[in-house]
Amino acid sequence: MNKDQKQEAIELLKSKFSQYSNFYITNTESLSVAQVNNLRKVCFDKQVEMKVAKNTLIRKALESLDSEKYAGVLDSLHGVTALMFSDSPKEPALIISDFRKANGKLEKPVLKAAFVADEVFVGDNQLKALTNIKTKNELIGEVIGLLQSPAKRVIAALLEKGKKEEAAVEAPAAE
Repeated sequence: MNKDQKQEAIELLKSKFSQYSNFYITNTESLSVAQVNNLRKVCFDKQVEMKVAKNTLIRKALESLDSEKYAGVLDSLHGVTALMFSDSPKEPALIISDFRKANGKLEKPVLKAAFVADEVFVGDNQLKALTNIKTKNELIGEVIGLLQSPAKRVIAALLEKGKKEEAAVEAPAAE
């Protein structure tokens, strides 16, 4: 790879890091070609972009954007590295978990680090926590549900009271 190609790769990575607020750094080292292709297909289907790049190029791209902001993930740039970019904070974690289960409790891909909404998660032991993160839409749904709950109770009480009054009016009329 010559100097121009390296610079082009760094610029591409910088644009990806700027475009997505969530990215995962994984190790796919011992996966077969068929398994990597399957992982790429699953990522594509779930709208997660997967890129493999050299650690030094990833490091240079992150450092040129904001070395302090990304400092927590720089230490995990070793070995074979695959990046997973997503608009969803938990979709890559779900993909990794499901991929492991589908491949007979496979231990790969290993989560090295994740950068989710300005938070850094380091280590494969963080995968479970990342699968439980609530997305923006899930949080909005919960808030709406909480706001609707009192109104639903009031409406139900009014309807129940109306039924009781209606029954009371009909009972004397039947006699």
